[in-house]
Amino acid sequence: MSSYTVNDTAGATAVRATVASLPLSFRAADPGETAHVHAVAGTPGWTAAALRAVDDGARGIVVVAPCVEDTSALAEAAEAAGTAVVLDLRWESNPGLAGAEEAVRSTAGRAVMLDSLAVSAAGSDPGTVLTEHLAAVVRVTGSLDALRILHLGPHGYTAAARLANAAPATLQGVLSNAVPAGVELHLHSDDGGVSVTVPEPSAAWPAEVRATASQGELLLPTLYETAHRNSWRRLKDHLDAGTLPADLAGFARLTEQLTGPS
Repeated sequence: MSSYTVNDTAGATAVRATVASLPLSFRAADPGETAHVHAVAGTPGWTAAALRAVDDGARGIVVVAPCVEDTSALAEAAEAAGTAVVLDLRWESNPGLAGAEEAVRSTAGRAVMLDSLAVSAAGSDPGTVLTEHLAAVVRVTGSLDALRILHLGPHGYTAAARLANAAPATLQGVLSNAVPAGVELHLHSDDGGVSVTVPEPSAAWPAEVRATASQGELLLPTLYETAHRNSWRRLKDHLDAGTLPADLAGFARLTEQLTGPS
């Protein structure tokens, strides 16, 4: 199929801009036309909205910035219907994190500490920012153990956890307009480490991934593509191949870390 039609129930500028930037892959559905893909806002109740899209016959769904919800019913319905559900996450969806994932996991056995800082605009919901922050960290580390939220308030948060090799990990969040929003992650190892900087998805600023070892520092290739665009391209790949992404399963594991087993 040359292109898929889109029903934008999310009403997000990012959806319209992204779909317009991929004219050979997607186009807005005409009035009365049945859309192949539904865009859903990740505000409270998004799983119910996505379930309705599955019932309406959607072949694909993109959820923009999902908040923490139980995804079990949606995952079951999407699998039964063969509906591909992609979660467009603020920082985790940045394409540069694929290289960061490889660099971090190749160093993880020698890790002695991981520290990470997320900055978001003043007035942001700290719980939402923590979810977005943790999603980006877990994307590159693979998992975190014994996550504890030490502080959560209107100006930010602090959380602690352990890496797979039991090295300590910290996540700090600051809600402020004083500096640009984004995430920084620093994995320290016995001979260097990995530093990752992830920008906001509002423009195609690249993530920066720097790996340092005894032989020096290496800057991984930069990818000038937004997290939003990467999410829609992933959906196109799954629709073309007839495969289902693992986004909902990964988000369920993330939710369990934040809220505990259901």
